[in-house]
Amino acid sequence: MTRAAATTDAPAPLAQLRKRWQFTAAARARRQAVTGMVVQARDRRDGRPEVGVGITCSRKVGNAVTRNRAKRRLRALAREVLPDAGRPGWDYVLIGRPGVTVERPFDALRDDLRTALARLHAPRRAKGAA
Repeated sequence: MTRAAATTDAPAPLAQLRKRWQFTAAARARRQAVTGMVVQARDRRDGRPEVGVGITCSRKVGNAVTRNRAKRRLRALAREVLPDAGRPGWDYVLIGRPGVTVERPFDALRDDLRTALARLHAPRRAKGAA
């Protein structure tokens, strides 16, 4: 592989979403629910190469210890999957689900995230199409 080819295949860098407006913008965009989590995705259309990542778990997930464990698992998934499977210039918010995010095997969560991303980035069907 040539040096030029190696640079084009490099994974996209991750950038953490920190501001409320970033989370609310993602909430207004596409979303895909899978067994282990809900994934919201938004095309920023700003030309920056980063993949934005936000993690959130409501109090429905459990007490503080359980929520923090769920968030740690989702962060680990994001670091592992999104540099390759996420699209540069997109923001993704991973939302933990009560009971499932903490209890589900990590391999199954990884598959859930890959499935959600594939569905989010699949071409949209026209309304009324069979």
